[in-house]
Amino acid sequence: MDETTRVIYQGLTGSQGRYYGLLNRDYGTQVVAGTNPRRAGADVDGVPVFATVAEAADATGATVSCVFIPAPGVLSAVLEAAEARMELVVVITEGVPAHDEAYLFNKLRRDHPEVRLLGPNCPGIISPGRCNIGITAGHIALEGGPVGIVSRSGTLTYQALHELKQQGIGVTTCVGIGGDPVPGTTFVDCLAAFEDDPETRAVMMIGEIGGSAEEEAAAFIAERMTKPVAAYVAGVTAPPGKKMGHAGAIVSGGKGTAAAKMAALAEAGVKVGQNPTEAGEMMVEIVESL
Repeated sequence: MDETTRVIYQGLTGSQGRYYGLLNRDYGTQVVAGTNPRRAGADVDGVPVFATVAEAADATGATVSCVFIPAPGVLSAVLEAAEARMELVVVITEGVPAHDEAYLFNKLRRDHPEVRLLGPNCPGIISPGRCNIGITAGHIALEGGPVGIVSRSGTLTYQALHELKQQGIGVTTCVGIGGDPVPGTTFVDCLAAFEDDPETRAVMMIGEIGGSAEEEAAAFIAERMTKPVAAYVAGVTAPPGKKMGHAGAIVSGGKGTAAAKMAALAEAGVKVGQNPTEAGEMMVEIVESL
């Protein structure tokens, strides 16, 4: 994402959409339109509102949509954005039913493979100093690289950005993929993008208990990654069968434990911290050795 990225906010006329849409516009993001079929023709602090994503895209040339629609409307909102040929759809909304997420994941892969879905239930994506789409506070992130961040946890995403900034380390892009059971974008998707990005020279990865995403990431890192990776996995003390935070953060049947994920990442050559601060310190050491 860069200064030329043009973004539509689906839900700009709602309180959250308005707040973050205008905040991101003030950051420098090209927030060029909002959508609301009942408010078409109006504007939000100078940002025009259109009835549909297709109309907004035709008028503004936008290629990215950020969704602040309530959970029951997310499925139709994402499909509308996909049919309007958005390249990236960022869904901030939490509480989206898992069966809607599964439907969207498979529908987009089958019928709209050119569309990248980020989320639902994620903080969004920020390329510090260039573009901020979602709810990440821009002032906690330092621009200039060389670290890329990918995280399942919103709160720990912010902590990682802040701690690296405190150490004078900039970030190329930070992606919050969300912790729901069926995310539109995975660790592997982001790791592959960072591997191909010449500006990114090291990667910080933040995982959680539950599911197998971290083990899949470890396999990818072992086979494909040439850039150093530091990681932290949240939920070391979470008891089996107890949900922690996100809908996907649950250990069941002895699988998805933090210990197993940490072991898989370490075996793949990742520097694994026992807490977020230690993982940040490891990244500082990596950057100093580049």
